[in-house]
Amino acid sequence: MKRKWTFVLGLALLGIFAFSYQNATTIYAKKGSMADQKAVQEAIEDYVFGLYKADTTRIMRSVHPELRKRGFWYNKEKAAYTPYREMSYRELVDLSARWNVKGDRVDENTPRDIEIYEVQDKTAVAKLTAMWGTDYFHLGKIDGKWMIMNVIWQSPTPGTEDTSKSR
Repeated sequence: MKRKWTFVLGLALLGIFAFSYQNATTIYAKKGSMADQKAVQEAIEDYVFGLYKADTTRIMRSVHPELRKRGFWYNKEKAAYTPYREMSYRELVDLSARWNVKGDRVDENTPRDIEIYEVQDKTAVAKLTAMWGTDYFHLGKIDGKWMIMNVIWQSPTPGTEDTSKSR
C-alpha cells in the first residue's frame, strides 16, 4: 500500500512540475500586445527600408542614437570572414544615405523577412533576413517608442547564395 501512495504522490508531483513548466514556457513565448508587436515590426521595417530606399529619416526614426551594431562579413574572394566590424549610429545613417542611392541594389523581390521572437512591455527581440544577410535585433521601448538598440549581423553563410555586397 505504501508503494502505491508513493507512486501516486510521484505522479502528482510530476504533473504539477509539468503544468508549471508548460505555463512558464507559455509566459516566456508571449509576444506582448498587438500594438507593441506592430510597433516593433514598423521599427524594423524602417531600418530595412531606410537602407533599401536610401532614406535616412527612417533610420533616425527607428534606431536609438546609442546604437551598438557589430557583425561579420564573409569575403568570398578570400574565403574567410573579415575581422569583427562595428558600426555607430552616425555610420549607419551615413550608410543609409548612400548604400542604395541609385536604386539598383534591391527590387520588389529582395528579401526583407522579419521574425519577431518576443515582445515584452519594455524589450523585444527580432530577426531580419535581408539581401546582405541576417540581422538580429534588441529593441527597447523608450518614452513609449520602440527603438533598435543593438544589432548583431552576418552576411550569408559560406556555401549559400551570396547576394550581399560589402556593407
